[in-house]
This record gives sequence, structure tokens and C-alpha cells, in this order.
Amino acid sequence: MTSPDDHTTGPDGHVPSAAPDDFNLHERVFEMVSSTSSRVDPVHPTRFVYYESDGMLWGDYTGDTVELGKFCGARTHDLIELTFVHRDRAGDVVRGGASSRIERDDDGLLRLTEDFTGADGASHVSVCRELPTVVAPAS
Repeated sequence: MTSPDDHTTGPDGHVPSAAPDDFNLHERVFEMVSSTSSRVDPVHPTRFVYYESDGMLWGDYTGDTVELGKFCGARTHDLIELTFVHRDRAGDVVRGGASSRIERDDDGLLRLTEDFTGADGASHVSVCRELPTVVAPAS
């Protein structure tokens, strides 16, 4: 059993929530709402489908400038660490890693705030918001 003092500190010094199951991401679907690395297409934003088992994460994403994307990683309480690879619409393959913090909005839906290094080598932040009542395809 984990005590309240047993915390993993995130890269930004954030101490994760002590309630790991509150943020289980299995079969949750998110859409990107903002990013400092590019303009988000309001009609066809990037959509992410998450799967989770015992803290292990994997999933797919597509939309906006992404033709096909895959990610895998882990969740510890309200912190996510993952690696990703995608092919953009120009045919270029982009790979990298990201750290996200999970928060619950007032309406009960989840928001992911992600820190990552872009293809330009600069640090960026994106925000994705959970979509209500979207059923994810089987993984």
C-alpha cells in the first residue's frame, strides 16, 4: 500500500494526486483544443484515443496535420509520460516524448495539459479535452 508521502515528482516539480483510479484513461477520447507549436484546426482537430491497463497507456491519434499517430507510455496518478510517433500529411515521420498532467474540469470531463519538445527543438504546451459519450473502438 502506498502512503501519502510516497510520491513521484513530475519534471515540473508537480506532486501527483493520491487517487490513481480517478483518472483511468481506458477508452477515453480527447481532442486538441490548443497548442503553442501550431494552429489547431477547429473543424478537424487532432483526436486521441487512449487505452489503459494497470497504468500502462497506448493509443492512436489522427486529424489536423496528423495522418496517423501512435503513442505508448505510463500513468502514475495524474501524471503521464509517453513516447509518440506520427506521419504528418506531408509524409514526414515525427517522433518524440511528452509529459502530461490530468485535471478534471468543472463539468467532470478530463483535460490533459502536455509539455513536449517540438520538431523545432523548442518547448511547447498543448491542451486536449475529453469528449463526452464517445465510445472508443476496441484496441
